[in-house]
Amino acid sequence: MILEALTHQYQRLIERGERGLSPYGYSPEKISYAIVLSAEGDPVDVQSLLDTSGKKPVPQTLSVPQPEKRTSGIKSNFLWDKTSYVLGVSASSKRTAEEHEAFKAFHTKALANDTDPGLMALLKFLSKWTPERFASAPFSADMLDANVVFKLDGELQYLHQRPAAQAARARLLAPAAESGAPAHLAQRCLVTGEKAEVARLHPAIKGVNGAQSSGASIVSFNLDAFNSYGKSQGDNAPVSEQAAFAYTTVLNHLLRRDPHNRQRLSVGDASVVFWAEAQDPDQAQNCEDLLAALLNPDSKSDEGQETEKIHHAMEIVAKGRPLKDLNPKLDESTRMFVLGLAPNASRLSIRYWLCDTLGVLIQRLRQHAQDLDLEPSPWKAAPSVWRLALATAPSRGDPPKAKADDVPPLLAGELMRAILTGGHYPQGVLTNVVMRMRSDGDISGVRVALCKAVLTRDQRLSYSNDPDKEVPVSLDVHSTNAGYLLGRLFAVLEGAQRLALGGQVNATIRDRYYGSASATPALVFPVLLRNTQNHMSRIRKDKPGAAINIERDIQEVIDKLPGAFPKHLGLQDQGRFAIGYYHQAQARFQKADKSEPASSADTNEANDQGGAQ
Repeated sequence: MILEALTHQYQRLIERGERGLSPYGYSPEKISYAIVLSAEGDPVDVQSLLDTSGKKPVPQTLSVPQPEKRTSGIKSNFLWDKTSYVLGVSASSKRTAEEHEAFKAFHTKALANDTDPGLMALLKFLSKWTPERFASAPFSADMLDANVVFKLDGELQYLHQRPAAQAARARLLAPAAESGAPAHLAQRCLVTGEKAEVARLHPAIKGVNGAQSSGASIVSFNLDAFNSYGKSQGDNAPVSEQAAFAYTTVLNHLLRRDPHNRQRLSVGDASVVFWAEAQDPDQAQNCEDLLAALLNPDSKSDEGQETEKIHHAMEIVAKGRPLKDLNPKLDESTRMFVLGLAPNASRLSIRYWLCDTLGVLIQRLRQHAQDLDLEPSPWKAAPSVWRLALATAPSRGDPPKAKADDVPPLLAGELMRAILTGGHYPQGVLTNVVMRMRSDGDISGVRVALCKAVLTRDQRLSYSNDPDKEVPVSLDVHSTNAGYLLGRLFAVLEGAQRLALGGQVNATIRDRYYGSASATPALVFPVLLRNTQNHMSRIRKDKPGAAINIERDIQEVIDKLPGAFPKHLGLQDQGRFAIGYYHQAQARFQKADKSEPASSADTNEANDQGGAQ
């Protein structure tokens, strides 16, 4: 299913002339130099193809004959390669003589009967070239180990672009030219259903975070155990050469590291790509752009119009309006594909795979946004999946900040899967967030929203009608849930401490007692209430009106508690504790804004509670 969908996408993109996508037998590769040859095969110049527009020169990407898949063997590419093969010189290779000899032998055989002037010039060059000539002009040490192509003097096109070179490439790709298996041993391709020559080794897939820089494979067999039934390498999962080329080429295209590529994003250790199944290029692009905006809504765009467009799309989706109100070319029945890939030694693992209509995906993303909804909102732009995953990692420093390496990769993958499928969020999200808030004291709005999302979805999918388990979006003064009430009470007591001591607070009760108060309230709250009386004495003298409000809030919460303080709060109630704390703390800041200027300590506290991680 995955390979079939990728192959069909390749065919659609080739038919519409997608820029940067190579035809069968070719691939985009990084090329640094072009060696200009005379008709007699003498090197007359070396042209740099490096792009110098950035901070440092980078190779230019050219469509060249597809490279050979090299592990430990020596195999030559056609009409291009690195200098150890082309010129027999290298700064790192210890077998340059063998590699250069392989390049010469391969081209001498492949181009033996060609009469094209450019190809003949290459053969003449190889027949009289010696690595010692590299020390003289027009060559330089900067070329070592770079990829080079050839060009005939006086012409603009490269040798591999000449019609004769393309015809020679087609002969090399023909089944009769395959080494090893005769053409009559064709098998039925698992992807296309047609009988064709099977790809023994599939082209490498590049661009997956954490995978080998030379590329990795989804399909590969390289152990003796795979020969048990008389099948070797690709025969175990027969995929034709054309289909193997198609799915790997389009996947490399989707994974390309281009600032304008919006079909690729990273979530944990997974590299996620997505695409639309539509013949109309405009319709496909509009659907893909919309999904990109919804999956990564807090991405920073350099263009103000683009940012405004994303916010407008989010508003349309949040209100449940038809997508055609946003763009007439958005069709809710368009099939969308989402593929998550993660590194696994020399191979790639499928972290998740989803195929559904745009309308269904939009509905699930809308539900995800509703599950996260928290008032007052802790963000200006809705958080991306990766930003949510970062909230499960430890926060360090001032201001608190999480590191990508600390995010559990499986947890990030399961979080993405839950969002796309509409299923339960992984319980590890709630566990990690609660544990992090208790350990590092960072009660950020994103973390509280995650707690609320997990609890809300669990309740909805379990069809529970218990009002005590409802998770409020904003401050709920009527809630009787013990965890939520204790979170509110903790925020009120902290507010009293801040009001009494002002800027003299070195560490609030949140810094010292949040973890124990949310887990074992019976041990902590009696102590906190006694200490609060000392704070109240000071407040009554300085701000008697505020003292009355605080006492009223404390009594209101305590009256709703069922008797004594609970000895222990479970994981879900600890999540509700955080939600109650957030709601009550934000209500305090809003009251301060309406009545009088808040102290600098309160202002910083509000930023901590409402700011994104």
